[in-house]
Amino acid sequence: MFEPLTIPFGPVTGLGSAFALFFALLIGHALADFPLQGDFLSRGKNRNGTPPQLADGKANPGDLWVYLMSAHCLIHAGFVWIISGYLVFALAEFVLHWMIDALKCEGKTSFAIDQWLHILTKVAFVVILLLRS
Repeated sequence: MFEPLTIPFGPVTGLGSAFALFFALLIGHALADFPLQGDFLSRGKNRNGTPPQLADGKANPGDLWVYLMSAHCLIHAGFVWIISGYLVFALAEFVLHWMIDALKCEGKTSFAIDQWLHILTKVAFVVILLLRS
């Protein structure tokens, strides 16, 4: 419990290491979804919203939201990969985060449901590793 943790985590061998990995994934999620998302990504990833102003002042491409949604999801996938050490989880995070956020942007889920779905994704990653140990 008081041993230093390394990134990526070692194998999940019990509830203690599973909780530590889950907690680290939640911290990564909080960083990627709030301070690292920013207003530009937050507004721009929604295809139904007003596109944000580009830094160079040029017109926005019509599909800017796809690039911004993908960039946001890549940030999340990067945290999952760095923390867990598993590329397959990073790929799953990218796809699932894209789908969950697209549902929110389409008004199909609320902010709270969106966040709980992201948390359940992290739970699934940890449970998979716990079952493999």
